[in-house]
Amino acid sequence: MPELLEPPVTDSVASFASDAPATPAARMSDRDILIATRPFTKESRAKSWWVLLSTLAVLGVFFTTAALAPWWPVKIAASLCGSLVMVRGFIIYHDHMHGAIFRKSFVAGTILRLYGSLFLCPPSYWRETHNYHHSHVGAIEASSVGSFPIMPLTEWKQAGFWKRFYYHIARHPLTYALAYVTVFFFSNALNPFIRNPIRNWQCGLAIVLHAALIALLWWAGGWTVALLCFVGPYALASALGAYLFYAQHNFVGMRILKDGEWTNARASLECSSFLKASRLTHWLTGEIGFHHIHHLNCTIPFYRLREAMESVPALQNPPTTTLWPRDVWNCLRLKVWDETQGRMLTFKEANAAKV
Repeated sequence: MPELLEPPVTDSVASFASDAPATPAARMSDRDILIATRPFTKESRAKSWWVLLSTLAVLGVFFTTAALAPWWPVKIAASLCGSLVMVRGFIIYHDHMHGAIFRKSFVAGTILRLYGSLFLCPPSYWRETHNYHHSHVGAIEASSVGSFPIMPLTEWKQAGFWKRFYYHIARHPLTYALAYVTVFFFSNALNPFIRNPIRNWQCGLAIVLHAALIALLWWAGGWTVALLCFVGPYALASALGAYLFYAQHNFVGMRILKDGEWTNARASLECSSFLKASRLTHWLTGEIGFHHIHHLNCTIPFYRLREAMESVPALQNPPTTTLWPRDVWNCLRLKVWDETQGRMLTFKEANAAKV
């Protein structure tokens, strides 16, 4: 799938997605960089409606085809394509929760909150944990809230069996591959509801709505419709979404900032990656690959992130990653933060290291 992995060389993104090493944007102050992004926070309500309705329409076409097509190869192909568009739909929901699009729109808000709940991302709990992640990205002590945990080497050396066992599970590739269950069902919905059912009632409602949709599809068309039009695509979309979220802050060359070093701009531009990919991949993933800009100013609508990067030189030399297998493997191998070397280690390196 090279067209999904590599941007065409003629694309305007190629000028700032080079393989050159990333450097901090030292020529502009943090305040000036943030000010430079503010013009791009202006939403086009017409475009927001277009991206929402067109995305839902594309989903409808793919899943109707998956349900009604007489040939299994067509059914499976449509189901797989639908799973990729699901990711785009989630990013639209994500942008709404940040207030980047559809501010004060009751109709769009209702549609997107329903979408998020059906996908086991209940609005209140997800917003709470995700906003915490945004305000603490690049800070190791807060990495386990709304994100995947990062353990420093000194703590790793002192950790007992069960603490290491839990950490192994939390950062195991199977955890991301099975994100439907591990991340979305358990961490986003079931666990918070069990901990505090009154406060996190939306988590319980999300589980009910999710199960009801599966039951409705099963009743209407049998188990194959439920599998091809929701369960299977959602499982794949969840895995892809979990990996994208992981790679946005766990990549070769990532930084963890000390308390005295942390600013929002530094954390955004040094601790968040840019996904070097094709226009098609960026469309399918709702431009979330421009993640360093999203973290710098999360009120920029996703469809203006590229425009911001092309217009602000300080944003054009971020740390990068790709979806090529080699880069995916290199990201997944990163496990423990070495404070002395200032880099992530594999488990093998962590076990051999001396502190």
